Amino acid sequence: MEPDPRTVETPAEAPEDERVREPNTAARGRSPLEPLVEAVERAAVLDGPASALAGIYREAFSPPALKAALRGDWLGHAVHPVLSDVVVGTLLSASLLDFIGGDENRRARHRLIATALAAAAPTAMTGGNDWAEEADDDGVRRAGLVHALSNSTALALYAGSMATGRRRAVALRVAGAAALGAGAYLGGHLSFVKGVGVDPGRKRR
Repeated sequence: MEPDPRTVETPAEAPEDERVREPNTAARGRSPLEPLVEAVERAAVLDGPASALAGIYREAFSPPALKAALRGDWLGHAVHPVLSDVVVGTLLSASLLDFIGGDENRRARHRLIATALAAAAPTAMTGGNDWAEEADDDGVRRAGLVHALSNSTALALYAGSMATGRRRAVALRVAGAAALGAGAYLGGHLSFVKGVGVDPGRKRR
């Protein structure tokens, strides 16, 4: 005898936040840069300094309220990507002025770079806090260190461009943009492939 469908109990639908999201099945292809990222993730020589840096971040940001603020609990998602857009955007804007002109006294370039330097500290704090939480993963630990070194190199090159002649300044900013691009690519890998900074309850599985 078939059960009456009106009396059959159906399980309650899970709340939106608790549902397992289906992975994105669209084929992206393999980036030519992926072998370089894989080489970084296999570089065990990075473990010493990376583990030491992760320990510093964990100790410095151990108070729960501070950790929650840096993680972005108050915002609803990670803070680091928001701040990194400020740093990357202002530095690349300074480089853009090298090619389109219109800033003969270089004041606009210097103000853009100064803005990036001011935003760098909170950007590093929020990113370091997210990374240290996931640094037990070998790939995350190693790629995160190179990400930080690339971005620090970019900042140093852009900062140095403020105190030198015009031609050398342009060369320093070109080199800085290259380092910035490498750091940004690794940052995207850490966020979108490794899930660093993603709320564990919302990660795709």
